[in-house]
Amino acid sequence: IDIYTFILQGCFKLIKSDTYIYNFSSLLLCSDACDLTLDPNTANTKLILSEDNRKATLVENHQPYPGHAERFEHYEQVLCVESLTGRCYWEAEWSGWVDIAVTYKGISRKGRSDGCDYGLNDKSWSLSCIKGRYTVWYDKISIDIPVPLPQSNRVGVYLDVLAGSLSFYSVSDTHTLTHLHTFNTTFTEPLYAGIGVFYNNCSVCLCLI
Repeated sequence: IDIYTFILQGCFKLIKSDTYIYNFSSLLLCSDACDLTLDPNTANTKLILSEDNRKATLVENHQPYPGHAERFEHYEQVLCVESLTGRCYWEAEWSGWVDIAVTYKGISRKGRSDGCDYGLNDKSWSLSCIKGRYTVWYDKISIDIPVPLPQSNRVGVYLDVLAGSLSFYSVSDTHTLTHLHTFNTTFTEPLYAGIGVFYNNCSVCLCLI
């Protein structure tokens, strides 16, 4: 068994506790850190991108973005430019109420159907973040996750495409990682990181690691 599998999957099964915190795991995860930027061509027109396309903020008024086939028409969502391959780790800071997601590139973009909304279809997996609550979603099935205290507004995401695992972590101010949830599946299409924002002035920023 390799060290990644042991630490990221096996260790969580060996300790009987509701919260699993490993300072050493952050070093291994960060060795797979990837540099992500948001794709303006996919951004809903109520999202403003800033900080070199690393931050998405929801505003009240639609922005005059040009029409694009890949733009999310109704849901306030955006995808990253870079595809996710192999092992990837990234972090995001959030405020308000947001979704942090991984999705197939083929997710629908037009209309109001569940096929466009992160976590409400079989093409996307998401972590919904709001003060006092985390919820993971896949194909309309949700699981509420106990919130580590004090709650952090920084989330880590670790994806191992070949192993078929997608994990979410709460990241503390001291960069201690607390495991929130792991999805296990077989990925069959190209994968991209995504962001969704629910309320005006809420935001998500992709962190430099």
